[in-house]
Amino acid sequence: MNWRNFNKSGNVEDRRGGGVRRAGGLGLGGIVIAVIGGLIFGVNPLQILGLLGGGTSYTTQGNVNTSTPAMQRDLEFVQSVLGDTERVWGDVFKRGGQTYSPPKLVLFSAQTDSGCGTAQSAMGPFYCPSDQKVYLDTQFYSELRGTSGNDFAKAYVIAHEVGHHVQNLLGISEKADAQAARGSKATANAISVRIELQADCFAGIWGKSGAALSGASQADIAAALETAREIGDDTLQRASRGAVVPDSFTHGSSAQRQRWFTIGLQTGDVAKCNTFAAKTL
Repeated sequence: MNWRNFNKSGNVEDRRGGGVRRAGGLGLGGIVIAVIGGLIFGVNPLQILGLLGGGTSYTTQGNVNTSTPAMQRDLEFVQSVLGDTERVWGDVFKRGGQTYSPPKLVLFSAQTDSGCGTAQSAMGPFYCPSDQKVYLDTQFYSELRGTSGNDFAKAYVIAHEVGHHVQNLLGISEKADAQAARGSKATANAISVRIELQADCFAGIWGKSGAALSGASQADIAAALETAREIGDDTLQRASRGAVVPDSFTHGSSAQRQRWFTIGLQTGDVAKCNTFAAKTL
């Protein structure tokens, strides 16, 4: 994937120069534990992450070099991918007679403030609807086995979070949240799965256009699908506790995440991404 063909976005906020570096981490399993614990006990997952992170130390280094070649490449990569999502969704919204308002993307190390509370590396990338920003610690990529070096797979992660922003702009998130609030825990989980799978499909819509522009190969697409597999609820639960509890899924199984990303990738059609109308996920 030649992302250097993309126009760079001016909506990236780089907070990595604050000097906060991660000395330990919970990994992807910690994310699952926090989310499941929050759903079961009605506790903010951010609080659970704080408790689970008792063995994680954070040190402040006053003179962190933010201009290393690797960090500069990460910045340019994120600017380029975000810029291309702006191009794609700008076109989609224009065809629908609307104007696309792009999100900001915050690069950070270890932790930072967000409109949804304290963002921590162990949470993984996420979108905060309150401030309409995507939060990303690129250390997350190193947690992905085998695909961390593939740029298209990395871009899929960003495009998924931008997909949540699109849902926010279209009013989908608000309606889903209201429906979840009226239902049971199981209902809320099921709605969350459909939200996440739709964001995967929206990521695929970007991928269809982005892949054509950047010359992404079948190997690149395979790497993105492998990433979708790795962050499926069943895969994460099996790795963290050795058992799978489908009723507790909040993002969808590996197969479901791969399927909906592929639907978006193959069709490029927002209407095909209506996971809420789908009888089978």
